Amino acid sequence: MSMNRKVLAIAAAIVVVAAGGVGIAYAVGGDSEEQVTGPAADKAKSAALDMVGGGTVTEIEHQEAGSAGVYEVEVQRPDGSQVEVHIDDQFQPVGTAADDDSGSGEDEDETGEAEDD
Repeated sequence: MSMNRKVLAIAAAIVVVAAGGVGIAYAVGGDSEEQVTGPAADKAKSAALDMVGGGTVTEIEHQEAGSAGVYEVEVQRPDGSQVEVHIDDQFQPVGTAADDDSGSGEDEDETGEAEDD
């Protein structure tokens, strides 16, 4: 094998390893959703707390594409349970989902009752 091919093979191997490392770092890096700040965060927080009847907001993010609402507000209720409140672009609640980190994420309607599929 010529010297140029060896260098090219080593460079390609380094690129593959680096790309794998970046992918792993992204995967274990946690939540990559954009946090909401400023007046929009304040309005979304207020709407979410009104919806669930109080609690502590732990996170405000832009909602994932294809999901109900524009904002996702995570609220810890006084009883310790967590709920995600979905808020639209007019800062009106459009639904909630359990936030138990188990992956079940059962959707609820605006009354907090589980929806039938």
